[in-house]
Amino acid sequence: MSKVSMYAFSAPVFARMLRNLSAMLGKAEAHAKAKNYDPAILFNARLAPDMFTLARQVQIATDHAKGAMARLAGQPPESIEDKETSFGELQARIAKVIAIVEAYSEAQLEGADKREISVKIPNAELKFSGIDYLNTWALPNFYFHLSTAYAILRHNGVELGKRDFLMS
Repeated sequence: MSKVSMYAFSAPVFARMLRNLSAMLGKAEAHAKAKNYDPAILFNARLAPDMFTLARQVQIATDHAKGAMARLAGQPPESIEDKETSFGELQARIAKVIAIVEAYSEAQLEGADKREISVKIPNAELKFSGIDYLNTWALPNFYFHLSTAYAILRHNGVELGKRDFLMS
């Protein structure tokens, strides 16, 4: 049996999908301008009244990417304040998180599959092995918020397809 590379299953995946998210946001902003409406309408859009806005979906997706890499490397996640108010600021956040993700080396994630990972959520603390954390918490949450951002944009008429979601 070959050895699992936690780096191969994390950093390139996060970086690629964040680049795709950035491209989708670029199309969204261009769409709003082409249709002559304020991009803030998309920025603040949501699928349902009790769901987060597009901006918040992007913030949470980026938090999961940078948080996963830090935790897998045995480091505390870098904090980024959630203060974006424009597409440009969201793009800058995504670029910053891609740089954070890509700054980790394969050596830093050596043994991460067995590393104990602890995640605090409201009213609970979750404990995982590194491999379980990546497969059952970090990646599913990352993809959930990424998919929701895509769905918000599609729901609001931005011309996106599966290729935009999957291809860099």
